[in-house]
Amino acid sequence: MLETSARLLQLLSLLQVRRHWAGVDLATRLDVTTRTVRNDIARLRELGYPIEAAPGVAGGYRLGRGADMPPLLLDDEEAVAVAVALRTTAGGSVTGIEETSVRALVKLEQMLPSRLRHRIDALRRFTVPVARTGQGVDPDVLTALAAVCRDRERLRFDYTSHSGRASVRAVEPYRLAHREGRWYLVAFDLDHDDWRTFRADRISPRVPTGPRFAPRPLPAEGVASYVDRGVAQATWEYRARVRILAPRETVAALLPPSAGELTAVDEESCLLDTGADDPRALLLHLGMLDLDFAVVDAPGLADELRRMIGRYERALG
Repeated sequence: MLETSARLLQLLSLLQVRRHWAGVDLATRLDVTTRTVRNDIARLRELGYPIEAAPGVAGGYRLGRGADMPPLLLDDEEAVAVAVALRTTAGGSVTGIEETSVRALVKLEQMLPSRLRHRIDALRRFTVPVARTGQGVDPDVLTALAAVCRDRERLRFDYTSHSGRASVRAVEPYRLAHREGRWYLVAFDLDHDDWRTFRADRISPRVPTGPRFAPRPLPAEGVASYVDRGVAQATWEYRARVRILAPRETVAALLPPSAGELTAVDEESCLLDTGADDPRALLLHLGMLDLDFAVVDAPGLADELRRMIGRYERALG
């Protein structure tokens, strides 16, 4: 009886980890026959778990949505991770979710064994909260965006840009990213035929959503680097194109992705499309590379460079 109960818990845990399981795969993971898997699935259904089954070669099992949320099975590491996440979101960037996070955290900590409570308490005591500066986002908007990313459904939404200009966008949504207190949607903009990053707090989704789409390859640099670079560049007041007399690989190792976009010219040089709020700061960063460079297109940077050259010449004189 104990062996059967333990197997049922393991089976339920597997169904919660992955969206779809073939019966053969479950049998292999549990080291039982497929008939035993069918019997265990029937027992879980009797206990109220809404497990769906599909026949055929491509068939299998999945944990469906029921009228009530079934108990979740968490191992020690998962329980600590959830508790830490709830503590973070209690003062986080999702508007209106703070109180809900506190209630969920109280329920979770009541059920945790003492060894886990001590670990979570240590994290709480020795973690210093920093006030967030990002704009909060409506949780309904965030969950709607996550749903269309998951289901690969096209989305139309009203969007307000940094300058306050309103527009209607049609996109293929792929990922949500969190950076410095703000949420961003990474999507393929169908009108511009290119990847774009949108602030989630400036999005008002339109319903119904569009048809499903075939996924495209994500940006080669990775979603995190793409968001980091795109967000940093969006606020630049001064933009510049500089030719650096060094191989692209050498320069890339010295600069973070947010510094700009590098394009190889030949084996000995590359172009850096970059920018900053102040041309003096940009010039200082270029000087710190300790590499020869030439200003290709940057009136503000060229003027600042001439001023600095004059200062150094006067110092030598």
